Formats: sequence, C-alpha cells, structure tokens
Amino acid sequence: MIGRTTGRRLASGLIAAALVVAGCASDDDSDGSTSGTEPDSTEAPVETEPPATADEPTDTEAEAEADSDATDTSEVDEPADEPESTDEPETDVEGDFTSRVPELGPATGEPLVIGLINSEGVPGLDFPDIRINTEATFAYLNEHGGYGGRPLELVSCVSKASQESSQLCAQEIAGSDVEFVLLGIDLFPGYPTFEASDLPVMGLLPLLAGDFAADALFLTGGNATLAAGMAGVAAEQFNAQSVGIISADAPASNGTEAALLASLDIAGIQYTSIKGGTEETDASFQGLMSQANAGDPDLLISLYDGPGCIGTMRGRTSLGITTPVLAASSCAGSEVIEQVGDDALGWIFLGAQTNEPSAANDLIGEIMSPVLGVPADEVDPSALGLGGLGIVQAMTLAQFADTIVSDGGEITGESLYDYYASTSESIWPSGLPVECGQAATYPSICTFEFPVIEYTEDGTLQEVEGLETVSAFEYLP
Repeated sequence: MIGRTTGRRLASGLIAAALVVAGCASDDDSDGSTSGTEPDSTEAPVETEPPATADEPTDTEAEAEADSDATDTSEVDEPADEPESTDEPETDVEGDFTSRVPELGPATGEPLVIGLINSEGVPGLDFPDIRINTEATFAYLNEHGGYGGRPLELVSCVSKASQESSQLCAQEIAGSDVEFVLLGIDLFPGYPTFEASDLPVMGLLPLLAGDFAADALFLTGGNATLAAGMAGVAAEQFNAQSVGIISADAPASNGTEAALLASLDIAGIQYTSIKGGTEETDASFQGLMSQANAGDPDLLISLYDGPGCIGTMRGRTSLGITTPVLAASSCAGSEVIEQVGDDALGWIFLGAQTNEPSAANDLIGEIMSPVLGVPADEVDPSALGLGGLGIVQAMTLAQFADTIVSDGGEITGESLYDYYASTSESIWPSGLPVECGQAATYPSICTFEFPVIEYTEDGTLQEVEGLETVSAFEYLP
C-alpha cells in the first residue's frame, strides 16, 4: 500500500536503524555460500557525556536467540484486515511542533520521573548511545518545555542480556517512583513486574516473540516490519515475480532472512537465497551477486550491512549487473555512500533518509552538539545509528505531550501511554502514522510504514517516485 509523502526525512532512517540489532552479520564461521529456491543499574542525570566509539556488534548466543524467536512464524495467525482509515488530520510536525520547541522556556512544573532499561556492556548488545541520546534529549527538553511543562528525570538501569539482569532492572525501576518505563534494547523485559506496579511500558523495538503481544507500545516493528516492507517494495514497485537474496550465513542474518522469506511467500514471490560469510573479499562478493542474479530475477535484495554493503555494491558494478537492488537503511549511511559513490546507482533503500535541510535536523544538531563536542551544524543525523532512536522516542512523546496539554489534558505516564495507544498522530519528525494495535498478531507494534529512498545520478538520496513510502502491513507473516 503506497503511503503518504508528508515530511519523511530524518526519523524514517533512524527507525530502520533498529535493524542493526536483528540484522547485523557477525558470525565469521561461514566460508562459501549456499542457495535455496522456492517459494548494572544507575540513576542517570540528564547531563550528558560524550559517547564511546562503538564497534560493529558481534554475534552472541543471546542475539541469535533474539533473532530466532523474533522471526518465528510457526504459530502466527493470518494477517489482520487492513487498518481502518481515520479522518483525524496529520500533525504538521515539521512546521508546527518542531519549530516551536526551541522557543519554549525551561520546564518548571512537577518533575516527571521516567525509567529506562537498556542493554550495555555485552558484546553484540552494547548500546550505550541509546541511553546517552535519551539523556541528551531530556536535557534539551528541560530547557525547552519538558513534557507539557513538566521537567524530566531519567532513572536508568543497565541490563546484561540475561533474564536475571532484566528482572533486577525491572524491580529496581518499579521501586523508583517512576511514572512509566522506556525500553531501549532489553532482551527479557520484566512485563509482569511492570504490570503489577501499573507502569506503562514504551519501547524502541520488539526482539523476542513475547514482545509482539506484550502490554507495551513499540516505536518500530524490528525484523517483522522490515521484512514485510521489503516484500511490499518487491511487489508494489517492481511487480516482482522472483527475487535473488544475498545474506551472511550467521544467526542474526538468518533470522532476518527467515522473516523475509515468510513475507515473500505472502506476496507470492519466488526467491533464490544465496549465503556468504560475514567477511568476504571483493571477488567473493562478486560471486555472491552473480549467483543471486543467475536466474534473471526482477529484483535483488541484500541483507548485508556495513562493509558488506560496500562489497556488494562494488561487486554488482564490476559484473555489469543491471538488476536493481533493495537494501536496508544501513547501506545508505554516509560512511558507505562516501566509499562507493556512483556504484550505489540502481540501489533502493528501505527506511533511509534524504538528509535534506530541515528544522528537525537543526533541532537534533542542537540536542547532540554538547554530547559530540561539535557545533550543531556539524552534527550528522545519519551517523547516529540505533542511538538516534532514543531521540526519536523522546521527541515523539514530547510531541504527544504538547498535544495533550493543548487539548486541556494533564501529563502523566498513563495519559501519555493512552494517547500513544489511540492516536493517529505522526512519529516525530517523519510524518509516519502511528497505528498501534492495527495488526492483530502484533498488537504492540505502532508503525508499519517505511520511506523508500534511492541513490540518484546527482549523488543525492531521494524518495522513489511513485513509491515514497510502503506499508509493511499486508505482508506481515
């Protein structure tokens, strides 16, 4: 289903950055390729500190389990009916809330205490930037209106990718007088503890199967919506009858591939899947691209990220392959495009951003300037990766709070959750509609649309004409 075109710039790319958790290739045990056919806890002040440079995630048993569970479709019902349309107008996020925030004065009301649980210090699941960027956003908002005039206090607890650490964090946060809970990356959220304490839960993305049906609201759908969105692009933009897929033979990538194959089955699209290693030579990437393209498919899909994006782009050009390629937003990152240049022609990116000048990008520059130690106009939002979701989540809730107060309501954890669960307002600042609970088998997911971006001959990333956005809804397994 082709979506709307309102203001999909920055957050769309950050939303797709969630795929780093479930889609990164990190197991270097594989050599060669195969093919298939057919169908610690701390109370964190809002003052910020420069983030440590994080390496690419490496594979862990917990990560593998997350991908396996999150993409298991064996007990999933048929897709729910198409979401009902609503007459509620979209919020003009770019021209309204985003532009007004810098003009607001410091928040002076009763503090709103918020809990955050996030995985840090575990190989493959080390995401301190989510906490750091959330802290930075709260610090900025405290000088610019808070949540409906209430200043924000963040109580953080670090989980360690284990059930025990997650439960300890849930108990500590529940006992800290917080009004609601934010989940960064947490493999085993303590939902029963939160429910017993009447604490609303809002998170970045579901990881395990239980998250999809939890009493929580997630900003993104992770692997489930990424894979379904890719199937949507294949069906709606290319009318594809067959696709060739390349990915790393590693637990995390295999989970992404499994979700994609399930969505392609729903779309009625045939596929050939080629597996390679997480680290390949240029010649090896050429071999993978050649095998995937051997059956003359209508579209190629690359599930590689980072260096794999560079290798597959160069490999396609070296072989003279003209079949278009679809990839996730990580392949549209500045660090990739700067390396490959025009080798990115013919590539389409799900959830990437155009990076055109905007009030939202300016605001993110102001938020992150103290953290990164650079002037605001030198902050590159596309380089924030998964940590950027911390900004998107915090600012989306600020936008909701602004509307609640404008309508005469009061800001509490419960009022924010209830508004989030029922509104059709947009995710900040993308204009992507909020559709919490619209998929019966994924009731905790709140967004289903992705922007569709392509690299153009003038060296820029632009929306694909005729398919500015795609909905994953119809293709959810």
